[in-house]
Amino acid sequence: MDLPDFIKSFPALDVPFPEDVVSSYAVQSDRGLVVFFDFKKDMVLPPHSHLAQWGTVLSGEIEFTIGGETRTMGPGAIYDIPANVEHGAVIKAGTKVIDVFEEPFRYPLRGK
Repeated sequence: MDLPDFIKSFPALDVPFPEDVVSSYAVQSDRGLVVFFDFKKDMVLPPHSHLAQWGTVLSGEIEFTIGGETRTMGPGAIYDIPANVEHGAVIKAGTKVIDVFEEPFRYPLRGK
């Protein structure tokens, strides 16, 4: 599955991961942040926490640990991470997700 060109034209985020590992395409408002992530290589997301996050897996596979519970999620899976709950993941290359963050400025737009 490939993301449409109009989504790929959304601004990238300034995330702490190399661009050859993950690409991001974001829509930001004063109420939240919607991000399309495209993982090009396997990646380990260390445990961390922040305000609420909701997401869905479009393709690929994520082994998510949320609040101490680990689940493997594939296409169509939905995750809902409450505010301040520790979570981390092992993400396989080829995975694409949509994440919605409660924090509008969780990550700054690149170049801003």
